[in-house]
Amino acid sequence: MRGLSLLCASLLLLAAVPARSEKALVFAAASATDALQELGPAFTKATGHEVEFAFGASSDLARQAVAGAPADAFLSADVVRLDTVERAGLVQPGTRLDLLSNRLVVVVPLDVKGRLAGPEGLKGLKRLALADPAAVPAGVYAKGWLEKAGLWKALEAKVVPALDVRAALSAVESGRVDAGVVYATDAAQSKRVRVAFVVPEADAPRIVYPVAALAKGKSPEAGRAFVRFLQSDVARKTFERHGFGVPVAAEGKRAP
Repeated sequence: MRGLSLLCASLLLLAAVPARSEKALVFAAASATDALQELGPAFTKATGHEVEFAFGASSDLARQAVAGAPADAFLSADVVRLDTVERAGLVQPGTRLDLLSNRLVVVVPLDVKGRLAGPEGLKGLKRLALADPAAVPAGVYAKGWLEKAGLWKALEAKVVPALDVRAALSAVESGRVDAGVVYATDAAQSKRVRVAFVVPEADAPRIVYPVAALAKGKSPEAGRAFVRFLQSDVARKTFERHGFGVPVAAEGKRAP
């Protein structure tokens, strides 16, 4: 009986031990930097898991993931980049969803006088900063808008491509360019630019940020936990405060 009692006591102690905490490596679009850095400590407090972020252009992050970088989750600024990762067999089944939406705005340095009168006014500029329109989602979206407006051919030679959307914003902040096309969320966090005008949603490509837990990272459970956490009320309110919206298709959809 004594041996049985010791066995039961040992089992109870094991049951009381919390699940092993892990550190999630999260690849995330540069435009989500401020919101995710704010959410990191809340995620750790809620789950016990730590989180480390790698921010950058979604195109670069997708390429790194496919090449074998051990990311546990990926928040992309467009669907195409996560599609690439999923086709490579790297997405944990059932964890992908469309999480956020955003808008494009045209920004100018804060101290610039005069008014930029809508899209046609861009023709009068010497330099226009975009995230690389050949690869980076923010630049691809911006190019799509300018093509639809019939302005791309007139502006292409004036475009200064940047590594990512934050680099495009930085070029405007420093005055190296006359204006830039960035996300509304990036413009909102800068005190050195002002919004010249907002691109109507009907005129721009649909901007969606999908997220998924990845299968080849070092901490797959922590990756799943992070994707679940991004759907919490705490995360939603934080994203809203930073200016992100929720794609209509994502309403009510939750990852396991």
